[in-house]
Amino acid sequence: MPPGRSSVQAVETLKFRDPNRDQRRFEQVIGNSASLESVFEQVECVATTDSTVLIQGETGTGKELIARAIHNVSTRCGRSFVKLNCAAIPLDLLESELFGHEKGAFTGAIAQRIGRFEMADKGTLFLDEVGDIPPALQPKLLRVLQEQQFERLGSTHTRQVDVRLVAATNRDLTDMMKQGDFRTDLYYRLNVFPIRIPPLRERREDIP
Repeated sequence: MPPGRSSVQAVETLKFRDPNRDQRRFEQVIGNSASLESVFEQVECVATTDSTVLIQGETGTGKELIARAIHNVSTRCGRSFVKLNCAAIPLDLLESELFGHEKGAFTGAIAQRIGRFEMADKGTLFLDEVGDIPPALQPKLLRVLQEQQFERLGSTHTRQVDVRLVAATNRDLTDMMKQGDFRTDLYYRLNVFPIRIPPLRERREDIP
């Protein structure tokens, strides 16, 4: 990909072809190549379900834009779209960011805080760079995907949520599984509906 060029730097807004949703639009995503059209068709297919989606693509391919498109066409579009970049949060704070904590749960927890799963209740949670979630935290993520239940740090009260999860990664999770760095059961829970976004170098016709 040429320096500074990104799928996020869009030059065209594309309509969905479904006439019943002609007011729904993708946010700005570059191009109309056959490979990108295939991505849009997959978005249309999965958006109206509650299936977990795993978006795979290199940095700069517009994974968040595709996640937002899924949310915007879904029945949850009037609810919150909450995002978290798992690679941008220190590992010792990631559990609190995801699930929240009670006052005094750990040093520095001076007040109660709700996590991203609670923020996204009835809506969509977008977990970017899900491959950066450490192995010790993966069982708790697996549980909330299976049961839609969790506890805040420092609490024994089980909380129920209704969250549609869209995850994204630029890493090879199958290779991470082989290395023992990513749980197999979690991978299959995330990979219910995979979408691969091709990089711009594979879509020459989309280069202006």
